[in-house]
Amino acid sequence: MGHEKKHVCHVVMLPYPSQGHINPLLQFAKRLASKGVKATMATTLYTVKSISAANVGVEPISDGFDHGGFAEAKNEEMFLKSFKSNGSRTLSQLLQKYRHSDSPVNCVVYDSFLPWALDVAKQHSIYGAAFFTNSATVTGIFSHIHSGQLSLPFKLENLPLLIPGLPPLNLDDLPSFLKFPEGYPYYLAMKLGQFSNLEMADWVFANTFEEIEGEVAKGIWDLWPGKLIGPMVPSAYLDGRIKDDQGYGASLWKPLSEECITWLETKPPKSVMYVSFGSMVSLTEEQIEEIAWGLKESGFYFLWVVKDSELHKLPHGFIDSAKGKGLIVGWCNQLEILAHEAVGCFVTHCGWNSTIEGLSLGVPMVGVPQWADQFTDAKFVEEIWEVGVRAKEDEKGIVRKEEVVACLKKVMEGERTREINNNSSKWRNKAKEAISEGGSSDKCINEFVEFLMSFGCKKLYA
Repeated sequence: MGHEKKHVCHVVMLPYPSQGHINPLLQFAKRLASKGVKATMATTLYTVKSISAANVGVEPISDGFDHGGFAEAKNEEMFLKSFKSNGSRTLSQLLQKYRHSDSPVNCVVYDSFLPWALDVAKQHSIYGAAFFTNSATVTGIFSHIHSGQLSLPFKLENLPLLIPGLPPLNLDDLPSFLKFPEGYPYYLAMKLGQFSNLEMADWVFANTFEEIEGEVAKGIWDLWPGKLIGPMVPSAYLDGRIKDDQGYGASLWKPLSEECITWLETKPPKSVMYVSFGSMVSLTEEQIEEIAWGLKESGFYFLWVVKDSELHKLPHGFIDSAKGKGLIVGWCNQLEILAHEAVGCFVTHCGWNSTIEGLSLGVPMVGVPQWADQFTDAKFVEEIWEVGVRAKEDEKGIVRKEEVVACLKKVMEGERTREINNNSSKWRNKAKEAISEGGSSDKCINEFVEFLMSFGCKKLYA
């Protein structure tokens, strides 16, 4: 009896090392920690110092590019191969490190982009859980391709694409990896590789929730029986059950929230357009010029996040000419901005994190998708959830200033403005209900915690 230890359930979370993938996994870690589970983020040496969240541990692993991350690699293929070999080795060392402690690891929750982590977990006889950071819709499309139920390339005569649980999808609604598979061979391989060993996973999670994608999930349940646990948004903006949880706790950039909030405080309610295209999208100079003049000609106030690396693409003299109506910053705390009463519209690339943040905070959207799954998300914003509009591109793939102005006016002062605002409020309430005590997502998280408490430790110490 004297040698017995009290073992704590311990989950290691492994994100793909980019902002949009770190944030939801870190938020899931905080949710688990709030329910009594020890949670540790295992992230690359290049990103480890950017993560700091109460009650969540942080441990370094290696992707082989410890000083510059992905920027050190020559291409995506080299990075993924290096991450698999170095990540497998250092994750294994991390699991071994905890094995003889008071809190050995019971489960590895890994970003679905990194299926090799499941192999490492199984080698250590612990549970493995995949975490999908895309919508269930996008996951469903790729899972049907991986299973052979759909084949590439898609032929125009076979469109719209019909998948159980999904609305009909035309060419403009599909992820860019599928429209032009030859142009994104490594990204496409990574997307399909998510399912390479998924049948071996003990759990599958998705950052979405029953109310917005429940029917979609049911349509692909036979391919991946996932648990919908989203929205993975800081608790302060939804249920408030995690103390002082006002931000994700990870930032690869230095936000300028104080300057942004000070500026917003001087503006009337719902009068400002918040414009941001995320951390990875790089717009062409022509596209930035069209957006710039569209924002100016609309006559609305705007807060526009333009990365330092793209400032030179702005039209000459634009920053000075926009003073009084617009504020241009290099980065900011997006959630804090979206939650501000002065913001009436979110002009977004429709990355899944931004989309689910807009839904969760009840902000109407203008979708300007650029690549990957953003086209599919934009379709849902406009046609399924009806919380905004999608800007239409011309034959060159550019959204012109006239289209920018038209979309902004539709959302801010058009015939459908009241309907869009009402729908936005409805989905915000649904998101809050899902993650609140007894909600659909909260129940799924509780099932996982109860499983760990009941069986996780028994498996290790049997």
